[in-house]
Amino acid sequence: MDKLKLLAILAHPDDESLGLGGTLAKYAAEGVETYLITATRGEKGWFGKPEDYPGPEVLGRIREAELYAAARVLGLRDVLLLDYVDGELDWADPAEIIGQLAAHIRRIKPQVVVTFDPNGLYGHPDHIAISQFTSAAVLAAADLHYPGPLSHQIHRIEKLYYLAMEAGEAAAYQEAFGDLVMRVDGAERRPVPWKDWAITTRIDTSDYWPQVWEAIANHRSQLSGYQALKNLSEENHRELWGTQRFYRALSLVNAGRAPEQDLFEGVRAQEDDREAFRSQIVANSLTE
Repeated sequence: MDKLKLLAILAHPDDESLGLGGTLAKYAAEGVETYLITATRGEKGWFGKPEDYPGPEVLGRIREAELYAAARVLGLRDVLLLDYVDGELDWADPAEIIGQLAAHIRRIKPQVVVTFDPNGLYGHPDHIAISQFTSAAVLAAADLHYPGPLSHQIHRIEKLYYLAMEAGEAAAYQEAFGDLVMRVDGAERRPVPWKDWAITTRIDTSDYWPQVWEAIANHRSQLSGYQALKNLSEENHRELWGTQRFYRALSLVNAGRAPEQDLFEGVRAQEDDREAFRSQIVANSLTE
């Protein structure tokens, strides 16, 4: 079987731990090569007193180091940090960032790519932007005529997933942080839960909660904003960390309403078929 590879493409340091930590830790532990692309250094993410804010350059360096430390805890094979500005990702030049992402997809050659949903979970413009750019880059990476690095090495992924939040998960975050609201362009944005029937995939990550919290704890510059999570009820902890939910936005290997419990469902079977085919070719050549 070809090596299974999972690529997460996200916006900020800590998205990988809070958003996808259980999934990344689970697949890394199972021997899947797990990769992460983070678009910004999160240099505007400051929960402390305004007068203590160290400035974007210093905080960016701090959060970059925290990202690499968390990635080691989660067992990631590689982390790629792009050079976009926190809070301004939706202003990025589309051709530039899509080209960068497509080149990385062609180089890594993942079967599965995961990113935020089109609503950015709670309307965060950076989350929405990276979802759009990732979806476009998946298409570009498979296009022989798309220019840029590695244009001669096209790669077609097998599955694209969006991270999806259900109502129970949104309620748990509300319990921890109160009213989660962002004001963007004069309008209030709040968590956008998916309907239960719209979730295509649920991954059991309950065994990885201690590892995920260790990864979260590496984001020390953000911990003042996270402490409320530790005080949640056991029920809320199960809601946040016991299961991770996804919407299968694209698949070349499976379909239908049957719920998935594996991001690589259909991929594993396809790879087994390919391995059997290769083995048969070898066996036939030896008998000739």
